[in-house]
Amino acid sequence: MKIYHGSLEVVKYPMILQPNRKLDYGEGFYTTTSEKQSEEWVERRMIEKHSECGYVNIYEFDETKLSELKSLIFTEPSKEWAEFVMANRTRKGFTHDYDIVYGPVANDKVYLQFGLYESGAISVETLIRELKTYKLVDQYLFHTERALRTLNFIEAIRIN
Repeated sequence: MKIYHGSLEVVKYPMILQPNRKLDYGEGFYTTTSEKQSEEWVERRMIEKHSECGYVNIYEFDETKLSELKSLIFTEPSKEWAEFVMANRTRKGFTHDYDIVYGPVANDKVYLQFGLYESGAISVETLIRELKTYKLVDQYLFHTERALRTLNFIEAIRIN
């Protein structure tokens, strides 16, 4: 299966990097099955960093290896997904031992709903119902070196 990673650089050899902010599934290497989502992310980063170009890095992901890895899969927003995302984004020192995590992206548009949930303004049931009204793209987090070995770099498409 092809998956995509947006970056300001060509990333032939993915690495686990410490993020400078809290992310949905914790630290690791993030990808998506949506080339469009990856390209939009690159375009936002180019504006933020005043960069002339960026890249959509394309990888072949060997899905058959999922059974050999410790994986956490969320097929849609759920209470467990919301709690996992909230733990990663808000609990200091929170970490997990999954090799790969897959599920919906809690992007900036839907994170407002998470804020309402965190403050107690809405219930988790309301949160899930609201999130299901959005067309959420997916993301794969490769959290360990072992998981990264399931990726093979194909090419990088330059975005101007």
